[in-house]
Amino acid sequence: MDVTPPRMERPHTGRRRNEAARRAILDAALRLLTESDGTPVTVDAIARAAGVGKQTVYRWWPSKGAVLLDALIDQAGQEVPSPETGSLRDDLHAFITATFDGAQRPPSAPALRALVREAAHDVHLAEMMRAFTATRRAALQDLLARGRDGGELPEDADLGLIIDQIYGVFWYRFLLGHAPLDHAAADRLTDSVLRGPVS
Repeated sequence: MDVTPPRMERPHTGRRRNEAARRAILDAALRLLTESDGTPVTVDAIARAAGVGKQTVYRWWPSKGAVLLDALIDQAGQEVPSPETGSLRDDLHAFITATFDGAQRPPSAPALRALVREAAHDVHLAEMMRAFTATRRAALQDLLARGRDGGELPEDADLGLIIDQIYGVFWYRFLLGHAPLDHAAADRLTDSVLRGPVS
């Protein structure tokens, strides 16, 4: 009679390990961009900081720019969720407040400033910056479109112009620092962009 104990299958941890490596790479990329002070961030540096091989980085991203872009988009997605409360004003106010708050916390604030500074001299980073801002505009576009579909904005509302107003205030104050990006500013901006269409 065979009394050999059945072989226990080890739980598969590949996905968890891959996600941990991916997370480490994104965190390292954002940290290096924050600390770069104008020095180019390389794939080698990202891999070293993440504790992985360079080939692991290239398994998921085709270039350094793609890693940095994904890191910024991931960070923004964590800090600025897309609320769906059923009220356009509440959703928009939450989005604007989270955008203002998130952009002023490390690592986002220094990373964004470093990216803007480097993009002025690097065509590839300038394109990456446009791609990043496009993702944030798309998230806001979806929020506003829900409000329009629910009748809280007129059908002919110029969503692009509303988005320009919101991000225009954000980037102007973020880069120049002439006025605060606080909750009071978020309140006023929300009311300002909605006052005409919904009054």
